[in-house]
Amino acid sequence: MKSDLQRLALFGATPAFDVARVVGRPNPIDRARFLERLNRALDSEWLSNMGPLMHEFEARIAEQAGVRHCVSVCNATVGLQLLAADEATGGRPGDEVIVPALTFAATAHAVAWRGLTPVFCEVDPVTGLIDPDHAERLVTPRTRAIIGVHLWGQACDATRLAKIAESNRLRLYFDAAPAVGCTYGDTPVGGLGDAEVFSFHATKVVHSFEGGAVVTNDDALADRLRAARNFGFGADGTVHLVGTNGKLSEASAAMGLTSLETLDEISARNRVNYEQYRRALAGIPGVAVLDYDGPNRNNHHYLMVTVTAERSGLHRDVLLDVLRAENVRARPYFAQPLHLMRPYLRPDTRALPHAEALCGRLLALPTGPQVDADDITRIGEVVRTAVSDAPAVVARHADLAGAARQ
Repeated sequence: MKSDLQRLALFGATPAFDVARVVGRPNPIDRARFLERLNRALDSEWLSNMGPLMHEFEARIAEQAGVRHCVSVCNATVGLQLLAADEATGGRPGDEVIVPALTFAATAHAVAWRGLTPVFCEVDPVTGLIDPDHAERLVTPRTRAIIGVHLWGQACDATRLAKIAESNRLRLYFDAAPAVGCTYGDTPVGGLGDAEVFSFHATKVVHSFEGGAVVTNDDALADRLRAARNFGFGADGTVHLVGTNGKLSEASAAMGLTSLETLDEISARNRVNYEQYRRALAGIPGVAVLDYDGPNRNNHHYLMVTVTAERSGLHRDVLLDVLRAENVRARPYFAQPLHLMRPYLRPDTRALPHAEALCGRLLALPTGPQVDADDITRIGEVVRTAVSDAPAVVARHADLAGAARQ
């Protein structure tokens, strides 16, 4: 066992990888195709302000999502902010929006930025998705909307949330940031609730350098969102409402179109990696790949595992450092639940045990075209070796941490 540990970089061995394997590395695109589109924009001298590439990108995303409208924006956070500010939400300062506690900070920030109060909801202890039963109990006379989150491309229970929203006359939105190409049953993510928001950040399966979109079948909402992203100007050239500058540039649209063309290929590669990780990590006590198999299709852009210290002998953060020593840039998703973040922590903050426990267990591992079967096998061997003699790894980690503090 000692000789096995000596193969770990934490114990002084050469790292498993010369070139880092990174979570969130941008997926490759056809550079020639991208540059052809970019040159077209440069030649036309139409670089922003709702250009032809932006409209083409919107049409392609709407088709992908199976909806009538795609309103592109400069990033997904702005898309959420526009929904929080929309007249249909009808929120006044202090009014409430129910948000799951396990999600990226931007979901709550977009609500709070508009002066509304995010009310944090418990999640399923296995999937991390919003718990509809708890959401229903959180509804008060001040509630104006529910935001469900499709974590890591897993579609949350849109049917149940829709019933809760309808019975309480609430708006229902979905933060679908990572879920392009995913489905809810046979329905593409995009047409659920009143609107959904995609992210096209550089780390997403489809990216536009930086960008996002609100997708919806609500004609009036789409018109208001188009005005709101452009300083409030309507089609007639006059200001209809208080807006912002949330437009997507032609350079971003060129990248978005080019990246979208790789979606099927990248998703298929991600699925192969997912199956390889399941084999590589099989049987390791306390380490489990999050199960995406079921009625909903996933793009497998995120390879998520849970690390249960009571069974593995290692806290997630110790295993994270073991992997980083091997030049595997794994990441915790998410390191902190929203209700415990400084801007939202209150003396009367209620515990949300499932969200809090998952935040201490979740780990994202590298996937996508940057890794192959051999890489995944090596990562699995590192994890298996570390768990096989967890006490020695914990002791070594503590010694290194103590030395670093001195």
